[in-house]
Amino acid sequence: MAEHKSGPVELGAPMDYKEHEKSYDLFIKGAKYGTMIIVFLMISMAVGFFTSAGFLFSVLLFIILSVGGILLF
Repeated sequence: MAEHKSGPVELGAPMDYKEHEKSYDLFIKGAKYGTMIIVFLMISMAVGFFTSAGFLFSVLLFIILSVGGILLF
């Protein structure tokens, strides 16, 4: 059977809030830049597949968009 305990819920070590905030900020930056790169990749793939631009132009477009996006963020 389950034991019913009474008392404080937090029995472990205290939270390191500075480290938690650094990890959260790193996650948010990774999500932001990752989403940006995926969107630019999809745009470049669409240009390469559905136009007569070709593979090399789509790679160049991806590089230009990625560098521009990183500089704007």
